[in-house]
Amino acid sequence: MSDSTPAATAAATAHATADGAAGPAGKGTREQAQDVLRELVGHPEAEFHDGQFEAIEALVDGGRRALVVQRTGWGKSAVYFVASLLLRRRGAGPTLIVSPLLALMRDQVAAAARAGVRAVAINSANQLDWNTVREQLAADEVDVLLVSPERLTNPAFRENQLPELIRRTGLLVIDEAHCISDWGHDFRPDYRRIADLITQLPDTVPVLATTATANSRVVHDIEEQLGKGVLTIRGALGRESLRLGVLNLPDSRERLGWLLTHLADLPGSGIIYTLTVSAAEDTARLLAEAGHEVLAYTGRTDPADRERAEQLLKDNQVKALVATSALGMGFDKPDLGFVVHLGAPSSPVAYYQQVGRAGRGAANADVLLLPGSEDRDIWQYFATASMPSEEKAAAVLTALAEAGGAVSTVALEARVDLRRTPLELLLKVLAVDGAVERVGGGWRSTGRPWHYDAERYGRIAEARVDEQDSMVIYQDTAGCRMEYITSVLDDETAHACGRCDNCAGRWFPADIAAKAADAASQTLRRAGVVLEPRLQWPSGMDRLGVGVKGKIKPEESVASGRVLARLTDLGWGGSLREAFAAGAPDRTVDPGMLQACVQVLREWGAADGRSPGWSGAGRPAAIVSVPSRSKPKLVDSLARGISGIGRIPYLGQLQLEHGGPTGGRGGNSAYRLAGVWDRLVVGPELGAALAGIEGQSVMLIDDLTDSRWTVTVAGRALRLAGAGSVLPLVLGQAG
Repeated sequence: MSDSTPAATAAATAHATADGAAGPAGKGTREQAQDVLRELVGHPEAEFHDGQFEAIEALVDGGRRALVVQRTGWGKSAVYFVASLLLRRRGAGPTLIVSPLLALMRDQVAAAARAGVRAVAINSANQLDWNTVREQLAADEVDVLLVSPERLTNPAFRENQLPELIRRTGLLVIDEAHCISDWGHDFRPDYRRIADLITQLPDTVPVLATTATANSRVVHDIEEQLGKGVLTIRGALGRESLRLGVLNLPDSRERLGWLLTHLADLPGSGIIYTLTVSAAEDTARLLAEAGHEVLAYTGRTDPADRERAEQLLKDNQVKALVATSALGMGFDKPDLGFVVHLGAPSSPVAYYQQVGRAGRGAANADVLLLPGSEDRDIWQYFATASMPSEEKAAAVLTALAEAGGAVSTVALEARVDLRRTPLELLLKVLAVDGAVERVGGGWRSTGRPWHYDAERYGRIAEARVDEQDSMVIYQDTAGCRMEYITSVLDDETAHACGRCDNCAGRWFPADIAAKAADAASQTLRRAGVVLEPRLQWPSGMDRLGVGVKGKIKPEESVASGRVLARLTDLGWGGSLREAFAAGAPDRTVDPGMLQACVQVLREWGAADGRSPGWSGAGRPAAIVSVPSRSKPKLVDSLARGISGIGRIPYLGQLQLEHGGPTGGRGGNSAYRLAGVWDRLVVGPELGAALAGIEGQSVMLIDDLTDSRWTVTVAGRALRLAGAGSVLPLVLGQAG
């Protein structure tokens, strides 16, 4: 059961006595809380927002479990900081906050210190501080301890620190609580462990869950996991400071051209969100080359560089961070002036969460969405990537059961054909369900039966499709955009904002300067991505019948190569996605694509210290291609085209043995190598031709790569047949 009330009416359903328990100075809870709030914010006349004190009272006086769903900037952190200090004054132990992001933890610790709250964190970025933190906890010198949900799965932390923390915890806070829910836009398997943590707490320990992004389905799911007697305080989600708009432009050239034309006109500093890492990097490079102070911020960004970028944005030293969803929950810059999306997030919940970064402490902030035609394809990929497969789950459980003990993730890759990230995600799901457990040395089976809940995952998949459809409706609606987005989030107070482009007319210009459009075109035509060579064989290959291990011998390795583009790139990526789409016909290479490859070769030769055009000692003596079963015309025409333009002899293709490579894209490294091992060989005719150029460089041409094992094995075969360096040139790179 839950007592769900809007924030505006929460006071009517709270305790009848507004003064609460008397403190040591004779003050009631409200007066004590008011005093603490004013100390925290440094303002002698600060007052609580509707719902803040009601939540604090439920925690401090009632020892209850509460869920607070309030818009970004409402002051959820004030609730748990005030409650923490009041509970500490009454003799309670430290507050334990489960927080999902390092950036969020840094902000929370800094905010707590400014407010006089003794807060510390335990996470992967501060391992050198862990002993000090433990000493502070033992000395009762900590008011608030922040941990990541992943800490809860760490065997040493779970066995050595967690029991004592549970015994002493005065308040448990689950920040960004939508991560608990399968239905949340940023679900994390590790967050589901919190339900187990709650059951271990004494009934007298209050629990607070907070989020700004939860519809009714997510709210009900969180309430069930919090347990009985939950007080839910939901406030209005509409943000008066935000001015929403949507600008539909035909392609990436126009969207980037618009940014180049108008970025300087956007207020203050802000965030430009993209859907993929490569889009963020390409956009940041384009804007920086045009003189804009911007930085890329993605999952590939070094943690130290991320922290630096966050601080530069907070200090208004950059105009914008061009970011993926890696910069999302909890980033705190009250005066963030704008949020622009190059491509739409897959759900209104995710979109509202990201735009909520803007206008928290300012009267006005601009939010503009520039949707892309490729958005649905990207949504579909991410929607399926996080869903566990029954077949893969069964394979993991079988492998662990057969091992009879702990197996590392690396060793599991030689037993189950799953890449590292989805394998780790699946292991977490299985661990939360009790089928496996993380121990010293890796993972092991618990022996408990596990059932694949196909109905549940089917419902989640359907819900995500519905959310995607809602984002399309948001783009096309003629009504108020704020009213639509908040009504989809089940805000009963949703109403027309009077500020968005539909309510008040288009507030943003739509023109694109010719110079900006040309610059965008040049960026999109830019080709060439470095293809780093494999340096080491995967572990455990002997289990798959391949007798290699350790480092790849220099005399058997390929050189650094080039790819025309990644499939996720803004420019050539679109053409490559079409060429390699399921069911796409096999055609000869497009002349423009061929010329782009020639340009890649020119720049590649110059970058490697050779003269443009590959003249001199570094020029390849011959071209060899990898046989393609799906795109033979494409590969053959590319190889012959480069041969003709560069006047480099084309010796033909490698020979397929044993039916050719097995498996498809997406498998893990060990299985991908096993699938091509000894299946690409140098035939007699090609061998004779190679003998004539023994020791000289050979260019190896392929159509598509993701694991790089095809070019590695093919290059090894050429090296063993007498070729000197092997220079891979590939049209597309997946991922």
